[in-house]
Amino acid sequence: MEGLDPEQSAAVLAPRGPVCVLAGAGTGKTRTITRRIAHLVSGGHVKPSQVLAVTFTARAAGEMRERLRLLGIANDGGQVQARTFHAAAMRQLKYFWPQVVGTTDWRLLDRKFGVVGQAASAVGASTSTDSIRDLAGEIEWAKASLVAPQDYAATVARLHRDTPTDADRVAAVYEGYEQLKNRDPDAVLLDFDDLLLHTAAALETSPAVAQEFRERYRCFVVDEYQDVTPLQQRVLDAWVGERDDLTVVGDANQTIYSFTGATPKYLLDFSRRFPEATVVRLERDYRSTPQVVELANQVIGAARGRIAGTRLQLVGQRPAGPAPTFVEYDDEVSEAAGVARTVQRLIREGVRPSEIAVLYRINAQSEAHEQALTDLEIPYQVRGGESFFQRSDVRAAVTAIRSGATRDDLPEDARRGPGMVRFVEAVLAPQGLTATEPTGAQAREKWAALRALVALTTDLLEQVPDLDLDGLLTELRTRAEARHPPTVEGVTLASLHAAKGLEWDAVFLVGLVDGTLPISHALGDSSSAPDEAAVEEERRLLYVGVTRARVHLELSWALARNEGGRKSRRRSRFLVDLVPESSPASRIAAPAPTRKRPVCRVCGSPVIGTVATMLGRCEKCPSDVDVPLLEALREWRSATSKTLKVPAYVVFSDNTLTAIAEQRPRDDRSLVAIPGIGAKKLERFGADVLAIVGERATR
Repeated sequence: MEGLDPEQSAAVLAPRGPVCVLAGAGTGKTRTITRRIAHLVSGGHVKPSQVLAVTFTARAAGEMRERLRLLGIANDGGQVQARTFHAAAMRQLKYFWPQVVGTTDWRLLDRKFGVVGQAASAVGASTSTDSIRDLAGEIEWAKASLVAPQDYAATVARLHRDTPTDADRVAAVYEGYEQLKNRDPDAVLLDFDDLLLHTAAALETSPAVAQEFRERYRCFVVDEYQDVTPLQQRVLDAWVGERDDLTVVGDANQTIYSFTGATPKYLLDFSRRFPEATVVRLERDYRSTPQVVELANQVIGAARGRIAGTRLQLVGQRPAGPAPTFVEYDDEVSEAAGVARTVQRLIREGVRPSEIAVLYRINAQSEAHEQALTDLEIPYQVRGGESFFQRSDVRAAVTAIRSGATRDDLPEDARRGPGMVRFVEAVLAPQGLTATEPTGAQAREKWAALRALVALTTDLLEQVPDLDLDGLLTELRTRAEARHPPTVEGVTLASLHAAKGLEWDAVFLVGLVDGTLPISHALGDSSSAPDEAAVEEERRLLYVGVTRARVHLELSWALARNEGGRKSRRRSRFLVDLVPESSPASRIAAPAPTRKRPVCRVCGSPVIGTVATMLGRCEKCPSDVDVPLLEALREWRSATSKTLKVPAYVVFSDNTLTAIAEQRPRDDRSLVAIPGIGAKKLERFGADVLAIVGERATR
């Protein structure tokens, strides 16, 4: 009991039976549940071998075992079992399988990619790497949610779930996958979800197995209970049976994995299921300074819905520290450079690089920060994934650009200037760069990485106007080679999801704009309203990010993607009421009106991509260009570029001229509405362009 606060002590000393510990971030939940196990064992309430404690990661299970060891509670050799759900199920299934099934053997299918690919091919679904990964993920969600193949289509329709392809086709792939696993009469293939399904079924259908298991295990502890799936809850119910010696620990406001099937409803309903349960709230935060804790409370205090009703009001227990800072940048390159400079300052002040983290919403955001840290020779490591240029999809994309650059029939205007950007976009189209954001998590992740490559090309071209394809490839190779292998003593770059369960002295939350956090598909589009449940999960993701910081916390956003780009982005809606008036970033604290996504003037669909946005129509839609007007504009551009002694594309790009010839603006307002025409170009060339358009209109 040494060192426990009153609430932790209440949880540790609670009598055997149902106990629910609502534990906020940094409140010492692992200490509390391991002390509770130690108390129950040392007090003779339960034998060590009768305790089964489960959590969600091997790292967390290992930490629990180490804590128990330090408390003098043996945890191996048949003693206290601290394992993940899947590890516990595998151990039990190996033991009980002969009793339940008989002589038929089983093998673990630890990678389902190949089998899903066969099933997809059999029903005519896409067999690209990203499609198969998304289908595999969707099958995992369905099994975790206890949704059978025949019920899949109806279920996702009811839930309005975003599916990687047509729901009926997903269901067909799912059914085919299950059949392929069972085609070998001598050895059944089981995936990780099957381990849980068969374990539950063994306990549910075999009284002998259930009796033997329940005589062995009498006391159950579940960590991170807000993240259990219906399948895991089914296993837990089978384990516990009619008993109630169950301790659960969780925080519904840290639910960020609903896309995998995780749901906080079992935590929220615990007191209904067990009316006599002891409920303890841990709200003393020992991780973060009061300043960080106050911001975390503000973030989650704005939450809505049933989960918000369980919010914990954290109380910081550490000495005071610096106030969180909010920084607005003109563009992402400036944001990454500014963050890197602040990281450098903290390191000089004595903060270890390994105690600093830069956290972002999607992995494609890492590229700019990798480059900025590399420029300052600051070591870093990417957690939960590879560095940007080491990702297989990025390597394949760069290889495709290099291969395309060697073609003998490549037009000269594709080797430099805006034509080079169009060339890169065209090369990456077969790789997965579509005009609109795709469905499916893997496809979205790859799409974002490819968009980042196009944006990087645009950035480099703006910095070096005479850059050509050879120079672009040299720069990409140099950047890839400069990204040294991860080092232990380095700044951590990670997504917010990968950061769950970790903490650092200094945390930078970057890219906090609407469309990134909350993510764009949670916000809907011009034809659909935001998904409120998804938006609330994005808010909880920000809360998780804030609560990773012990002392230093900076939140930042950029108004444009590229240097000198149009500042059309808006800070995340979650920050509107958080930025203090004293902050320089408070000048746009009032919520901005929702900006409608530009739509194609031909078909009315949303337009995405540099070329489509500039033309005001989808690239596939027919052009209504005025050819004589376009020729007149080109002649004017040629003469003007010679007079100014600059390349023609510096005056206006081919796409800009095409957009002018299609949209035929008649005044300054309609002219600057065309992307690529700002105040400076309006002042220098506006009168000439409008005169040419007007002259053509009178003919």
